[in-house]
Amino acid sequence: MKQFYETYKDSPKLSPLVRVLNWTNNMIILSRSKTIEEREFYLKLCSEKKYTSRELERQINASVYERFMLGRSKLSTPLRVLQHDVNQVFKETYVLEFLGLPDEYPEKDLQKALIANMKQFILELGRDFLFMGQEYRVQVGNTDFFIDLLFYHRGLQSLVAFELKAYKFMPEYLGKINFYLEALGRDVKKPNENPSIGVLLCRDKDQEVVEYALSRHLSQTLISQYTTALPDKKLLQAKLRELYELYDNKGMKDM
Repeated sequence: MKQFYETYKDSPKLSPLVRVLNWTNNMIILSRSKTIEEREFYLKLCSEKKYTSRELERQINASVYERFMLGRSKLSTPLRVLQHDVNQVFKETYVLEFLGLPDEYPEKDLQKALIANMKQFILELGRDFLFMGQEYRVQVGNTDFFIDLLFYHRGLQSLVAFELKAYKFMPEYLGKINFYLEALGRDVKKPNENPSIGVLLCRDKDQEVVEYALSRHLSQTLISQYTTALPDKKLLQAKLRELYELYDNKGMKDM
């Protein structure tokens, strides 16, 4: 481990993190990170999440650092009070390369594939997510309704309802998930828990349409998209370099 201590001995922030991780994870981070900021990101992430070497490799392959720096979800008004925490928890784009789906598929097949690969899905979501069930039943009046996937997030202390869409985001999708959040809030959420959060996970989205849909909407919902292929890391790195050129160091820290 001496080589790692020598590399980071002048960095008071990174040196303690290096000592926490095992040799293999340190080697992976040191060899694959392009900047000191990226190394710090993965050192902290690996220390917090207790990733195995395989899980760490997957996070780097999925460009978690670049996606985190580039992606800042546009939040609806009620979520802005939780913006710091929510931005740390949820992603603009989820990488689901493990699903093995064909080019075209119905939403039921998307749900089945996520259930069949729940371990990998939770790795992509984050380990604070606890799976509560698929087709989670909520009863309103004399009618049963079913939430695609329901999770609980330990850090936010909130129920998180996922509505899956195998197509591009449409504004009318918000009505259904907001109905689910109302039902969870009235009948499922415990008094000590925070308001429930919805995630519309769509195959694609137009950011301008999302902004219009959420601009006057009092919704606890985030609109995210997913991809079934690993992102182009070189392209993301190029975009990140452009971003660094636009902001000085202070601006980047405030993002």
